[in-house]
Amino acid sequence: MPEPVPEPEEFRAGARQWLATVARPRAADEQWGSGSDSVAVFENWTDEQEREHTSRTQEWERARYDQGWGALNWREEYGGPGLPAYYEQLYRTEEAAFDVPHRTEIFPVTQQLVAPAIGIWGTEEQKRRWLRPMLRTDELACQLFSETEAGSDLAAVRTRAVRDGDHWVLRGHKVWTSGARVATWGVAVCRTDPDVRKHAGITVFLVRMDAPGVTVRPIRQMTGGTSFNEVYLDGVVVPDTDRLGPVGEGWRVTLSVLAAERLDSGNLGLDNADRALELAGRLPRPLTGSEQQRAADLYLRTLVQRLIGLRVTAALVAGREPGAEASVGKLYATETMRRTSDLVSELLGPRLVADTGEWGTYAWTEHVLGAPGYSIAGGTDEIQHNILAERVLGLPKEPVR
Repeated sequence: MPEPVPEPEEFRAGARQWLATVARPRAADEQWGSGSDSVAVFENWTDEQEREHTSRTQEWERARYDQGWGALNWREEYGGPGLPAYYEQLYRTEEAAFDVPHRTEIFPVTQQLVAPAIGIWGTEEQKRRWLRPMLRTDELACQLFSETEAGSDLAAVRTRAVRDGDHWVLRGHKVWTSGARVATWGVAVCRTDPDVRKHAGITVFLVRMDAPGVTVRPIRQMTGGTSFNEVYLDGVVVPDTDRLGPVGEGWRVTLSVLAAERLDSGNLGLDNADRALELAGRLPRPLTGSEQQRAADLYLRTLVQRLIGLRVTAALVAGREPGAEASVGKLYATETMRRTSDLVSELLGPRLVADTGEWGTYAWTEHVLGAPGYSIAGGTDEIQHNILAERVLGLPKEPVR
């Protein structure tokens, strides 16, 4: 007989109690003006720094998993207690009050996007082979989705997978891949039948990132960092046992991952928005009228964005796929990031672009330069508007010409 689901407050109290035994609480006064002042949207790390931080975060995630605080909505056979999906958000709320490693993008991609897709589409053997290692972060996964020619239209991918007996041979080029340097696996969306309509000729594979023929090349960002990568697949041999879902059903598999990605995007930028508001409150001068207006606007936006996140959670609790709510959350979060940049630019003025060494000033350049990227990442603003137009307003799709 399964254990009863604890009440949310009981669960949160238990999480706080456990966290207090393994991590140091964050002190607000201690945090401001000391320690890291990074507000980067996309990390500006060297290969060595990315690997070191990834390893430290893996240690923390493994400790969570082993102590029963990871994989919260997964069944016992995969190491979890089988709690409702929103309990993960309850846990993250408590964890935010403690000094634990910051989860870079590859961790939610692995645990909240790729693992659930395997849970839906994987064979029993694949679930046994992949789920526990991914949920525990012994193995990490990146997304080999975007291509230079396809843009946001993933159904237009050109990376080819050709069957050769019980293997497939992959050839193509992927871009904008976060975490490719530290990933064990890449989830590759490939064209397996060029002679059918584009949505029908796609198949998804899990590709070993250290396989012969896989080449990862960092993409230099305007911040100077290389968070993203392009990945070349040059005759990469993948066993059919590493195919996820039926041949030709890759579009549906891809949608499973994209839906989870948009669910996870609603809290984007809130930490940095809170940091910007704290900056406004700590300036050694009165705010101008314009600054006061921007700060009040951003404060209200953070409240609304958190309420949108609660609507997404409510949809999950009710057993619905929160497609429209998730698209609204993604659009709103992207705009919050833009307005965070606007407020900070006005507050700091020249100190934003002059590296004087002063804590909490020049560091904001990475937010200002990185925030526009989220109008593209995780589904462009235009794609989100289309989803809302079709699913909420009932507008017809634009005819294909």
